[in-house]
This record gives sequence, C-alpha cells and structure tokens, in this order.
Amino acid sequence: MESGGLVHFARLLPPGRPLTAADWLDELGPPAPAPADRPHVALNMISSLDGRATLAGRTAALGNPGDRQLFHALRARADAVMAGAQTMRIERYGPIVRDPALLALRADRGLPAQPLAVTVSRSLRLDPDLPILADPDSHVVVLTPSDGELPACPARVSYLRGPELGRLFGRLRAEFGVRRLVTEGGPTLNAELLRSALIDEVFLSTSPLLLGGPDPLTIVAGPAITTRLDLLGLLEHESHLFARYRVLGAVSGPPD
Repeated sequence: MESGGLVHFARLLPPGRPLTAADWLDELGPPAPAPADRPHVALNMISSLDGRATLAGRTAALGNPGDRQLFHALRARADAVMAGAQTMRIERYGPIVRDPALLALRADRGLPAQPLAVTVSRSLRLDPDLPILADPDSHVVVLTPSDGELPACPARVSYLRGPELGRLFGRLRAEFGVRRLVTEGGPTLNAELLRSALIDEVFLSTSPLLLGGPDPLTIVAGPAITTRLDLLGLLEHESHLFARYRVLGAVSGPPD
C-alpha cells in the first residue's frame, strides 16, 4: 500500500522517469468525463501470461507489491468499487479502503472515507459474516433482479432492482452520485459488462507466470466476444506489466 514501501515502476509507454502508482494515475489525469446517464467504469484485473485469472482459485498469488499498490490506488480514487457476489465470497471482501494514507487522500479530495461497495447478485447468497457485511462503516449497494434481501448485518445495505445492468448503473449515478466506478470482476460479470458496452477503460496487470492446465478461467468468461482496446500507458515492476487501455467498442466479425 501507499503508506510505506512505495513501489516505483519503470515507465515503458510513454517512456519517462520511474514513478509510483499514485503518480501514474495523477499524471494520466481523471478519466474521460463520465457518460451523462451512468458512471465512468474502469475494469481492473490481473492474469497470468497465458491468460489465467486465478492461481489455486485466488487472484492474490498472481500479484506482486506493484499490483497491490495500483489496486489500492485505483480504489482510493473511486466513488464506488464493484465485484460480483462470487468474487466477493471467494476473495473475502472487507472494507474497500483501509490504508491511512489512502483514507487521507480521499479526505483531501473531498471524498467519503469509504467508496460505496457494489455487488451484483441474482441469488443474494452472501453470508452476513462476509467481512464487508460485518463492517458497520461500509455501505453495500446490491444490484439484483430479485425481490429478496440479504440477512440482517451491521453494514448498511441498499438495493437497486431490475434485470438490466445499464439501467441500474444509471440509478447508481442518479441516486448515489457515482461518477467513477472501479469493477474488479469476476469473469462472468466482466463478460456481461462488455456485452452491454458498460466498460470505458481496462487496467490489466500481467503476471510473469505460465500456469497451463485444462479448462482455464480467463478474465472474460462465457460466449466469445471481441472488443477492441487502445493502449494508453504501460508500466513494469519485477517483470509484471501494468497496462491501461481505453475501450473502443465491440468488433463485428473477427478482428483484423
């Protein structure tokens, strides 16, 4: 995290001096203005060199200190952080921002101490002992087509109900003031967001590991979808690569 042991990345594109994750995000500036009817959405993911999204079922083993620093720096600048219910269960989500330096950064920017935590769930199978639901300072917004509710828990829980994520994102903007949303997967949710044209940019960390094995879980699951991206920046730390892309849109037919 940013309070100690700051990582300095080598900047590959565009070339320049080494810099921290916070420097990079500040230098790149804010994303393009949020669309008028929904938040600006940045997807943040990690994969192995051969495209696997997890190692032993988790993402943490793929990362390094640079990945973690960028991960937390993105969260610290967001109005809301979203993950699918399965990702929240597997990764045991807790309070979104914990590091004192990042809490201070949010205060300096006039942001609430904690971003909204947003999850997407059809079944509402989230146990109240999940750390984020057990935290009374967290506010969790559940996007769901269900009429049900989660079991009682210390966190504040709100619901946006309906079958179409695009409309629910519009309500996130209108009712909760979310202009910048970081989404952290998983692969099924990523595919749904791409098919609905709801991702504006992608931050992808590539781990220098080749994992192999059958039936790989990639960062986008389900039926084939082709989306063209434009590379905006590239960093390196300990042979891990960190790329930022602008999403140009879906491609009809095979790419060139």
